[in-house]
Amino acid sequence: MGYLHPRVQGAACFKPEIRIKTKIYSAFADLNSRSSEIFRHIVEIYLETGEPVGSRNVSRHLPTALSPASVRNVMSDLEMLGLIQAPHTSAGRMPTDLGLRFFVDAMLEIGGLSNEEQAEIAVQVQRAGLANGELPNNEDILAEASSMLSGLSHGAGVVLASKVNRVLRHIEFVRLEASRALAILVGEDGSVENRVITLPAGLPSSALVEASNYLNAHIKGKTVSELVAFLENLKKRQKTDLDELTHKVVEAGLASWARDEEGRPKTLIVRGRANLLDDVNAIADIERIQVLFDDLEKKADIIQLLDLADDAEGVRIFIGSENKLFSLSGSSLVLSPYRDEAQNIVGVLGVIGPTRLNYARVVPVVDYTAKLVSRILT
Repeated sequence: MGYLHPRVQGAACFKPEIRIKTKIYSAFADLNSRSSEIFRHIVEIYLETGEPVGSRNVSRHLPTALSPASVRNVMSDLEMLGLIQAPHTSAGRMPTDLGLRFFVDAMLEIGGLSNEEQAEIAVQVQRAGLANGELPNNEDILAEASSMLSGLSHGAGVVLASKVNRVLRHIEFVRLEASRALAILVGEDGSVENRVITLPAGLPSSALVEASNYLNAHIKGKTVSELVAFLENLKKRQKTDLDELTHKVVEAGLASWARDEEGRPKTLIVRGRANLLDDVNAIADIERIQVLFDDLEKKADIIQLLDLADDAEGVRIFIGSENKLFSLSGSSLVLSPYRDEAQNIVGVLGVIGPTRLNYARVVPVVDYTAKLVSRILT
């Protein structure tokens, strides 16, 4: 499973909710300072290079002199604990998924973004649509956020837009032919959606105007579901002023949107997939990335995973085999939810990358971007 990151540092640091799973670390309680220092260097060198780390390389990075032979002894102990592994017959070692989890939660110190970095992210996310002199819509903003996350992380930026039970501004019915009409819904956020509905036989055009006027008289400040409930209540109290045919138009229009609001598949936006192919040389790595690309095409499965972030107040980190979806692709996922004006979670955004992501950099970027998107969308 994923965890909220528990270690922070600095005056303007990233501050997620702390969630420490002590059972995971019980086997590591007896690590002495030397073992911890060697393990930390192995992970840091691996995250920087992506290559297995040898004892001679580690000994050169240690603050105190220690022979490669002594380092090898410690590495053997770390391997017994399941923190590191040998990917092949070479003498080098690399962290396991469990080792990366231990490092991320217990050793990694994450600072905040500078004011300049925050301003740069804000400009990039909000520039959507400005090139054409238009106000950006929500999807433009989310796509720009995904592209920005991809560029800063050198991974794939991913944004999941959940269904948004939007507040309504205007509804109109336009006849297309004798038996069909176009139902147009405009949200307070500027979004416009059209649905084709079937009209009752013998309906006059004036009834469409009456249905539009009736709905717009009751629409202010309501979502589709709230408007449906309100009109149902009026109907029960027999306070509707509509004749039978016009009432059928109203019900048909609202039913089409209500079904859409409840059953709409969530939108998945992924940018920067090509970044995942950088520095890939081995056949096994190419196959791993292909599995990841296949996963990205199965949007329903991705959405199930991203929904796990719905319970989080801050950033959640999934590393390799901690989740079923990416266990075969050897990838990590860093996610944070974004919210609407009522502080309801309406989506999540983050970064997909190799398990050797620069977590210290990616975590505060994802956290700030989620908060920024929340502000923009409200």
